[in-house]
Amino acid sequence: MSYVAAYSPAAPERAALDAASEPVLLEFGVDWCPHCQNAQSAIAQALAAFPALRHIKVEDGAGRRLGRSFRVKLWPTLILLQQGVELGRVVRPLTEAEVTDLLSTRPATP
Repeated sequence: MSYVAAYSPAAPERAALDAASEPVLLEFGVDWCPHCQNAQSAIAQALAAFPALRHIKVEDGAGRRLGRSFRVKLWPTLILLQQGVELGRVVRPLTEAEVTDLLSTRPATP
């Protein structure tokens, strides 16, 4: 799985994300957000080098529990998660390098 274009209003359950043994990239934002729109090119370019990484775009906003559980304040926020542990995050990335640096923090697969 690689880059996902649209934010999904249906958020995955936090328990399912916490149980995931493989790294997952969560991206919180909304389609109409100019910061989110500006970051899409950098995110897509960085994810091209990590085609096996699961990318989940979650529509965020008031009353959205998943974003609150990660204390998301600004959009887009990208969180690299594995087995319930946050490996890193980047907020409002502008360059491919910012996203690549985040994705490079994932542990090597055995």
